[in-house]
Amino acid sequence: MEGNHAIRLQGVDQAVAAEVVNRLVRDRVAERIWERDHRVWKPGPEEIVNRLGWLDSPARMCDEVAEMERLAGELRREGFTHALLLGMGGSSLAPEVLRKTLGVAPGFLDLTVVDSTDPDFVNYQRKTLASRKTCFVVSTKSGTTVETLSLFRFFFRETVRDAGEASAGRRFIAVTDPRSPLVDLAEKHRFRALFLNDPEIGGRFAALSFFGLLPAALGGADLRGLLDSGKSAMDACRDGGRENPALLLGGLLGAFALAGKDKATFVLSPEIAPFGHWLEQLIAESTGKEGRGILPVAGEPLGPPEAYGRDRLFVALRLKWEGAYGPALARLAARGHPVVSMEIGDLRQLGGQFYLWEMATAVAGHLLGINPFDQPDVETAKKRARAMVARYLETRTLPVETPVFEEGSLRIYGERGGGSPGEILASFFERTEEDGYIAVQAYLDPCGETERALGGLRNRIFERFGKATSVGYGPRYLHSTGQLFKGDGGKGVFLQLTADAAEEAAIPDEDDLNRSSVTFGVLKAAQALGDREALRDLGRPVLSIHLGKHPVESLERITGEIL
Repeated sequence: MEGNHAIRLQGVDQAVAAEVVNRLVRDRVAERIWERDHRVWKPGPEEIVNRLGWLDSPARMCDEVAEMERLAGELRREGFTHALLLGMGGSSLAPEVLRKTLGVAPGFLDLTVVDSTDPDFVNYQRKTLASRKTCFVVSTKSGTTVETLSLFRFFFRETVRDAGEASAGRRFIAVTDPRSPLVDLAEKHRFRALFLNDPEIGGRFAALSFFGLLPAALGGADLRGLLDSGKSAMDACRDGGRENPALLLGGLLGAFALAGKDKATFVLSPEIAPFGHWLEQLIAESTGKEGRGILPVAGEPLGPPEAYGRDRLFVALRLKWEGAYGPALARLAARGHPVVSMEIGDLRQLGGQFYLWEMATAVAGHLLGINPFDQPDVETAKKRARAMVARYLETRTLPVETPVFEEGSLRIYGERGGGSPGEILASFFERTEEDGYIAVQAYLDPCGETERALGGLRNRIFERFGKATSVGYGPRYLHSTGQLFKGDGGKGVFLQLTADAAEEAAIPDEDDLNRSSVTFGVLKAAQALGDREALRDLGRPVLSIHLGKHPVESLERITGEIL
């Protein structure tokens, strides 16, 4: 397929690819999506017809650019240098991609995404406030996201202490849906600005809306360039014929998943590697339901062709000037692994990639026979966590499980399959089905040292067991891959990692910011316990390791013990 959205296929039967696209063209899938025909996915309209606002968002958002740029300029003139984005999932992942790929324009605000309930991470962000002039973007579609509101109360209290109650609200900006509780909160505390998003855009489809663009504007991103690229992709995806790139991309994702190649493994140029985290949520949360699903594999080391099973589809997105992965992709294709490749020549073309992948995911959902716009299993873990917190408020304790292994502050919960942590872990991973995957859920401080230690564990898992891997921080993965982990065919095994915090962080109560009934440590523990219960209730294998007071050292030790 030629043009700005060219897609190259290697190791893919061209006749098969053509038949997939021809079928979608015959069924008028593209035209019917633009007609808002819910029957593309399901007989009923629920959670579909009110979730298609993203279709023309690139065009409509052009009228909002001036206001976002005006706000960014105002903050610059007042001396603001940093911004903290308080959000989860669809409210945080696109801003993180744009910050890490586009950087910060001279004189604009440096954005940090705060999407963790880890006390050490929260405290670190608090301690940096004194040396910076920081504003806060409180971003949640529903206005009820517990993590986001807890972080808001924490940082609002700190801002009141620093700037006084009368002016604290001037450091806060809200992005939410009309009539959400956050609207009332913003008015009550006299926020500097309130941006109301189209309520018919779901969070993971909101990259080219206020949720993705407003934080990027604070960093000086070229919003018009991103939206022009998005509009170009939008126009290409209107085409009902064979030149529609989303029909080919989404058609292959869906068709290969149905044929057993349901591990979409992303090979991204290092400069745009953060795009993989956004893709994880979009694909996993959209397709992982009703016993089906596509596991997006982002950040896994690229191995030799013989290291992979027959369940892989490789998807490469590269910068035109970066060709390091070309030979490796050719070797994969020569070994019979299907490879789908795309290139971009300008980082602003990420706007088009956001849109193309949103439409392709909608097309893949059609082939899988699922509704890509709902998330029926996400609420399960949330309910469990809320119940854990409620129990804590009554009893001041959380449920306690008996460990199968204990050494100092390191504890293991689950089934004991050996005499050491490494042996127990190896025995657990060996339970993975031939076409299964291994998911690591890290309720840890997302700092650089943790990242390196998790990377080492992931590399060891891949080398030793040859399975697809998914690594995510808790609780952010609950708003991303968590849906797939509970809604797919049950092919995953799950390693949950927790640790002790060096210092607690109190969450101010809603009705009195000077009082606290629960801490971030308790909230994080409740979220981990709640998700563990939800997975086990569904028959998913879960092993939980509490790494104690020195999580990086414990993690490195365990990794070294896996034989």
